[in-house]
Amino acid sequence: MSAPEAGPDPGLDPDRDTAVGPRLRSAGAFDVQVLATLHRAAFEAQPGAEIWGAEALCELLAMPGSLALIVEAGRAPLGFALGRIAAEEAELLTLALRPEARRLGLGRALVDALVARCASLGADKVSLEVAADNRAARKLYAAAGFQQVGRRRGYYLRPRRAVDAVIMLLVPW
Repeated sequence: MSAPEAGPDPGLDPDRDTAVGPRLRSAGAFDVQVLATLHRAAFEAQPGAEIWGAEALCELLAMPGSLALIVEAGRAPLGFALGRIAAEEAELLTLALRPEARRLGLGRALVDALVARCASLGADKVSLEVAADNRAARKLYAAAGFQQVGRRRGYYLRPRRAVDAVIMLLVPW
């Protein structure tokens, strides 16, 4: 599967997909600079966080089964979700929101829309890895129905310490 085409996502709730409020749309390779800027804004305050640049994002979007959604208010990009599907399994690779766009329900909207898109493409489960010390993200994913199913010890390298990755799984269907 190639990178998704741009434009409004017809599968989204029309109440959330309006010209007035935030709107979700598919993102593709032509959005990589915007996605890289959003990823930097989302993670630059976290010491040791891996920030994905335009080249890495372009490579991920070019992979078979990749899909990305971006949330915008007007023409201002606020965040994005990037995932991929292989056979019946999907993985949420990253969720990035500008700090000022957090706690507004946009992260949940991106997660829900990405899960729905994955289901429509044949996935019957979605997995993700999240840093054990990222309480806000873990709470968001748990509220979306993800459950902890494992742990990778010392997966994320931070200055002066390593942090476990919590493996979470959603089987919504």
